[in-house]
Amino acid sequence: MPPAAVVFNSQAVTSRLGVVRVLQVAFTCVAFSLVAHSGGKAHAYGDFCMFAWCACFACSLLLLLLELLGQRGCAQISWQNLTVTYAMLAALLLLSASVLHPVYRLREISCGSCEPRTFTIVATVFSCLAFLAYAAEVALTRARPGEVTGYMASVPGLLKVLEAFVACLIFVVLAERPDLYSRYAALQWCLAVYCVCFVLVAVVILLTVCQSTGRLCLPFDRFLALCGFVAVLGYVTAAVLWPVYCFSDKYGHSRRTPDCRFVGGCDWDMQLAVTVFTYVNLLAYVADMVYSSRLVIISRS
Repeated sequence: MPPAAVVFNSQAVTSRLGVVRVLQVAFTCVAFSLVAHSGGKAHAYGDFCMFAWCACFACSLLLLLLELLGQRGCAQISWQNLTVTYAMLAALLLLSASVLHPVYRLREISCGSCEPRTFTIVATVFSCLAFLAYAAEVALTRARPGEVTGYMASVPGLLKVLEAFVACLIFVVLAERPDLYSRYAALQWCLAVYCVCFVLVAVVILLTVCQSTGRLCLPFDRFLALCGFVAVLGYVTAAVLWPVYCFSDKYGHSRRTPDCRFVGGCDWDMQLAVTVFTYVNLLAYVADMVYSSRLVIISRS
């Protein structure tokens, strides 16, 4: 099979979507450069923030170059599903970095107007601008009512990315403090729910991006309905069990303990974070089911 011809595509940088992607590369580059220069990644979540900026910069630059050189069809994947999935994921990553970096970095800076504080504020501003740029791409490429487009550009598809991202946040918290779920079988059940639902969402995303939904042994819409039902049912149980076994006086602590000197510094805060993420994902799965019931899926023959 002969190699694909390289055709320069000027629309990749001159169209509205192209300009947005150029801004994504520029803003993320400035953000991680400022933090790297000022040594501002020494706080608790500094490595995560730096990873978010660098990964988004590298991936956006790669996608932009593939668009510019007309090589978007060199891989057997759905380009539209891939790019909108990536844009949604990058927006969530940068939103997290834009919140975590100033909260934890400014707490370590004692001076009022010194250079590290200025670098932190400016880096946060560019991180927020990068988040807005990725959110703008999602808004430009998402499906409109009555429009035939890729599944990941629809509301259920975007919610799938949110569900997977929130599940990853839960895993990060529980990985740091495994004792949060090891005390009771009910909490281990909650962890199993998070894992199973994450795997189901990841399978849906991979099948869609790789254009392999036809390989399922049942129609894709029925597979989505089954996954949605299992996820909602599982998260309902987790939304009940996790708070009961973490915040009741019989099994846990109903109030914040005195050893919590700052936010995120103790088990109680981490348990609260998992609770919030659980309810966020429960709402996302319910909304996913509602929107999926109104979605018409066209299968490729």
